[in-house]
Amino acid sequence: MPSGNTKSQDDRPVLWRNARIATLDPARHGLGIIEHGAIATQSGRIIFVGAEDALPRNTLDDAQTMDCQRRWITPALIDCHTHLVFGGNRAMEFEMRLNGASYEDIAKAGGGIVSSVRDTRALSEDELVAQALPRLDTLLAEGISTIEIKSGYGLDVETELKMLRAARKLETLRPVRIVTSYLAAHATPAEYKGRTTDYITEVALPGMERGHAEGLIDAVDGFCEGIAFSVEEVRRVFDKAQSLGLPVKLHAEQLSNLRGAELAASFGALSADHLEYLDQAGAEVLAKAGTVAVLLPGAFYALRETQVPPVQALRDAGADIALATDCNPGTSPLTSLLLTMNMGATLFRLTVEECLVATTRNAAKALGLTSETGTLEVGKSADFAIWDIERPAELVYRIGFNPLHARIFKGRITS
Repeated sequence: MPSGNTKSQDDRPVLWRNARIATLDPARHGLGIIEHGAIATQSGRIIFVGAEDALPRNTLDDAQTMDCQRRWITPALIDCHTHLVFGGNRAMEFEMRLNGASYEDIAKAGGGIVSSVRDTRALSEDELVAQALPRLDTLLAEGISTIEIKSGYGLDVETELKMLRAARKLETLRPVRIVTSYLAAHATPAEYKGRTTDYITEVALPGMERGHAEGLIDAVDGFCEGIAFSVEEVRRVFDKAQSLGLPVKLHAEQLSNLRGAELAASFGALSADHLEYLDQAGAEVLAKAGTVAVLLPGAFYALRETQVPPVQALRDAGADIALATDCNPGTSPLTSLLLTMNMGATLFRLTVEECLVATTRNAAKALGLTSETGTLEVGKSADFAIWDIERPAELVYRIGFNPLHARIFKGRITS
């Protein structure tokens, strides 16, 4: 199989020809479609993408050739917001809600985030990896190359770091790019009830220092909401992140408008996520800062929300929009980015083009990976998906159907 990882016969260029290509290159119109296209890769990078009749044949005489038989190629998909590493599940409380139980009833029965914290704390790093792998494999099977994974179900220093180590380990077990986010400012654990300031001081900040020292943290996240942390509490977390040279992102405006997105933008955040209660002013601030608006229709659906994110305001402001699964045990037990695209179109009225941009180019931007992946351009990592479809709209239109033919990660066929 083609490989860009060894200096051997397998390091010859690989030519993927006879393809229809949606490059998502912003320099091209729309999806950047090339009807009669080819991609050449070598050493895990793209060395040519364009019309097949424009191939520099003299430099590809020894290339391995892969006939795509007129299949479509897109950049590999990117899931830019997940909580993929956690212990246990919350199917019981899902059933309780269906039977009419209130949030208070579920909490009294030991449900909610408390149950995920308890189950996550109880597992070893290897056990967390074992539970996460099936979820990871399901996502990879849909042509995904890159997945962001947050901590946030430990809520003590040791478990938060254990979650991040588990996320890093997944990258050694599967051909995938993992981006980690430190989310200790996710909720206040029972032992700190009513003492959120102490929790930030004694857990969130020192845990960040340790995680950064161990190389476990790619970005720092927080949850700015009435049930979580205030703007000023998140500001303390972001100030520490900034002092360590770590980029930030934020769960913001999901249940109310606390101006969290504006706080995130003031720190040059990579993304602000959820955003159901974002207003026009917030949309404009995000656009001006270049902060990606990450919409999470899985949580909107699972919680039966009615407040739709202000998509038109984001469009009018010129903000970049991404989509992600928000895979987590409680409010978005979703492991399909293809279904997420359909939800983005059906629930939020995004266009096909917006959904595809949202799970490739803009998702890469939300992770700070624009120069590495998310589009098919010369010099970038050879991460792409080959699909058995007649038109790109099928990737958004179908429900419960996976048309992936092959997933290529860093130039290697992985499925």
